[in-house]
Amino acid sequence: MSTVRPLESGERATGTMIGEHPGGDGATAYRTAGRGAGDQKVGELVSRATQQLSDLVRAELRLAAAEIKDKGKHAGAGAGLFGGAGVMALYGGGALVAAAIAAISLALPVWAAALIIGGFLLLVAGILALMGRSQTSRGFPPMPERALESARQDMAEIRERAHR
Repeated sequence: MSTVRPLESGERATGTMIGEHPGGDGATAYRTAGRGAGDQKVGELVSRATQQLSDLVRAELRLAAAEIKDKGKHAGAGAGLFGGAGVMALYGGGALVAAAIAAISLALPVWAAALIIGGFLLLVAGILALMGRSQTSRGFPPMPERALESARQDMAEIRERAHR
């Protein structure tokens, strides 16, 4: 009877494989021990194909989860930077209000200093907003695009080999 088992490190695969996961991240390679692939019973081949397909689906799910986690991190960082931009804009607005009041009631040096501080804070807010937009755009849409494309390629490969 033929058995299917995971490859040990350093072992070379023999027999036939349904497919490999691109990049080798998570998929398990199998080899056939005993009789050649042509001598196997149909039930054994179906069982082997089912196991390999199950392993492939699990690997695709792990890839999708990792991709969603990565996009979530970028979306969170972008949201934090937008929050920082809002706080800095609030301080900048407060300084500009103080500058306007100082301009009316006092001489030039006081309001000029407040205007410089307010302008600087608004500049910092603008930089943080641009950084936040960049981070947020990297996290959206929150779809695991690479994993979905890889799954489509795997299904196309399985269909192609099934029609042979």
